[in-house]
Amino acid sequence: MSRFWKIVLLVIAVLLVAGIGYRVMGGGKQKADAPAAGMTGPGAGRDDAPVPVTVVAAERKNVPVYVTAQGTVTAYNTVTVSPQVGGELLSVNFREGQPVKKGDLLAQIDPRTFQAQYDQAVASKRQNQALLATAQSNFERSNSPEYRQFVAQTDLTTLRNQVAQYQAAVAASQASADQAKVQLDYTRITSPINGITGIRAVDPGNVVSAGSQIVTVTQLQPAYVLFNLPEQQLDAVRTAQQAGPLQTSTLDREGGAVVNADGKLQVVDNQISSNSGTFRLRAEFPNAESALWPGQFVNVRMQLNELPNAVVVPAEAVQRSSTGDFVYLIKPDSTVTLRDVVQGGQVDDSHVVISKGLEAGDKVVTEGQFRLKEGSKVTQLAPGQAPPAPTEDQLKAASQKGRGGRSGPPR
Repeated sequence: MSRFWKIVLLVIAVLLVAGIGYRVMGGGKQKADAPAAGMTGPGAGRDDAPVPVTVVAAERKNVPVYVTAQGTVTAYNTVTVSPQVGGELLSVNFREGQPVKKGDLLAQIDPRTFQAQYDQAVASKRQNQALLATAQSNFERSNSPEYRQFVAQTDLTTLRNQVAQYQAAVAASQASADQAKVQLDYTRITSPINGITGIRAVDPGNVVSAGSQIVTVTQLQPAYVLFNLPEQQLDAVRTAQQAGPLQTSTLDREGGAVVNADGKLQVVDNQISSNSGTFRLRAEFPNAESALWPGQFVNVRMQLNELPNAVVVPAEAVQRSSTGDFVYLIKPDSTVTLRDVVQGGQVDDSHVVISKGLEAGDKVVTEGQFRLKEGSKVTQLAPGQAPPAPTEDQLKAASQKGRGGRSGPPR
């Protein structure tokens, strides 16, 4: 092969390599620009679909203001029943945990010794009464007009004094009989109050003495609830108390549902604890169903006053950020804006008071906030309402978006 043809072949090879490189570089650029060519207008590919959210309007209500605390139930009366005389315990006349009334027999001590002492006192009284009758008869006869002239004045004085002496003896015998009767009655151990018996401390057959414990009787109706509040709330409590009795309720373990709503604040303690910085209060409950039990821990809620016409929204509408609380407010064009708010207290488990930032009628988002930002378009749903099913056009648009915006099938 001549030198000429060698040069020609080299030029052809160079041109082929250059052509292949150009096509490769031009094809990559065309592929990279393909999505831009498939866009139908400015901003194509952006998700402008409205976000379905649950919306509730703020409303005005008269909102009660509460203070809450943990309290302890105490009995209205608690009596430890003990004998006042000693002897053998013959019987226990109650069942443990049994309701009893004042005067019901609880136990019986052997009464024979005390019965004998009472009988002896009664016999002594009768003896002294007989001596008194004799002395009175002698004095009356000696002091009569027909016998007075024959009786010396000294004897008359002696007879008069004997009457007084036997009158005193009769009175002393009566006192001894009364005392013996009291001791005899003490052998019958009765309930001093209406209440419920506890676990007995002694069994029949044992010899008991004065002060031995038989059982504890606890009065449950009414019942007291003791609780503490911080000293900062003392002025508010005292001011509210001047307007009338403060209604107090007990709540369940979770602190939500009311268990007893008929309590009244009875007394505020007269000093503040220097150790805890709290003051003690006591509320009284009728406890008709015996739902409150002594020693039980309860959640206490006491109403101080009422806020008239307060703006109230569901608690889930309020969001929190590093700068404070805010809500998503629905604008007339169905877009949202962030609105800073100030909470004024909790109404119940589901609503809060907004003291600043909202007015009655303002619509706020309660569900779906995680998909929102300033200016987002929304579809407003009522509480419990499900969002509408997507249309066929929306499904097609979503399908095309999933294929990267291509208008035809992939090659």
